[in-house]
Amino acid sequence: MLPELSESQLGWIEEIVKQLRRAHTYERNEQSDLVSDCLLQEIGDALRLHHCFSREPFSKDKFEYLLERASNHCGVRAELAPKGNPGHDITISGVKFSLKTQADKSIKRNSVLISKFMELGKGQWGDDEKDLIGLRERFFTHMKSYDRIVVLRTVSKAPAGWEYELVEIPKALLQRASGGTLRMMHGSAQNPKPGYCDVRDSKGDLLFQLYFDGGTERKLQIKAINIENCIVHARWSFPADDLITES
Repeated sequence: MLPELSESQLGWIEEIVKQLRRAHTYERNEQSDLVSDCLLQEIGDALRLHHCFSREPFSKDKFEYLLERASNHCGVRAELAPKGNPGHDITISGVKFSLKTQADKSIKRNSVLISKFMELGKGQWGDDEKDLIGLRERFFTHMKSYDRIVVLRTVSKAPAGWEYELVEIPKALLQRASGGTLRMMHGSAQNPKPGYCDVRDSKGDLLFQLYFDGGTERKLQIKAINIENCIVHARWSFPADDLITES
């Protein structure tokens, strides 16, 4: 049927065809202005093809490339930012997006963690609690360079089966950090000292935390974002190879 291909190449094609024939579930938020039916299918099929060749979660660089390719294929103009750009990652229909991924082992379905939201650089940062004010301002400055923030989350992995979801973290939610409570972790052995910005609602319930990590990377983490305060645009689920028995 494909005489120009080697036995090895035909074997890989057979695996891909088997994967695409297997049971799967794609779900789209009908209110989503980001994920169309076309994009839902494009991303879901790419995720399944990825797992023909890897048991590792989909990475950020692959996510960036896929979103650009799939958007353009679906008739929506998209262009990746130059590599190393400190602000947005992609522009879709004139809107600048910051893209993130989450695939930690202890991932929770009801809360989002961004382990590296941004680098904090070499500015003033020691053990004075006032230094956290400047770090928080860098966070606000960083967010001015994009319009929306979306995260591809790997909420279930092999051998239990793969499940991904695309979640948007509203910028308006993160901007509430301006009224958060800053606290320095003076008991830490790190230098500079790490710190937190606790952001709560009017009832005193935690909305999320900014964590200023004073380790070697000097990065900002965002912890404990309640997914109920976010927008879930789509979900994709399909079995892992470990669970598949061919007839």
